[in-house]
Amino acid sequence: MRFLAICGSLRAASTNRILLEAFARHAPEGIAVVMCETIRDLPLFDPDRDDEYRPSAVAGLARQVAEADGLIIASPEYAHGIPGPLKNALDWLVSGSEIPNKPVMLVHASVRGLCVREHLSEVLKTMSAKLHPGPAFEIHLVGKSPEEAREMLDRPRMREHIAGVLAGFVAFAADPDASANG
Repeated sequence: MRFLAICGSLRAASTNRILLEAFARHAPEGIAVVMCETIRDLPLFDPDRDDEYRPSAVAGLARQVAEADGLIIASPEYAHGIPGPLKNALDWLVSGSEIPNKPVMLVHASVRGLCVREHLSEVLKTMSAKLHPGPAFEIHLVGKSPEEAREMLDRPRMREHIAGVLAGFVAFAADPDASANG
């Protein structure tokens, strides 16, 4: 299985990005987690442009999402909501065929992002994504340096935990009876 990892932060040293990179490093054999690098290149959502032609960055994102077996999203919470770049990406995909029934798992580099998790869940349910119903994967990386965060995520027990979470997501993504709205 191949999962597309989408980070809601554009910061190079984002703890959410570091978390997703750990999911890529610790994926068991047969599971690939690939980082999405296109969100920063997306123009602001404009329905007029989506109807007549899709900008190349949008078409690239849509292709990546369509080709993935599922999405893993990690996002910070900005002002109790979804960061603009991530919401913009979802807006570009809202009228396409890439998201409906696409398995999605939310993971978090903080234990304090309840609002963003709720908002993302609501948006993704509205888009008919197949939300992973399991407990959210959360680890408190806020305030950690990138080196400290990577060290925490590379500990043997954490590597095993991440591999187990990914195995559970594979089972969910492969289950044709799993509901589209978690």
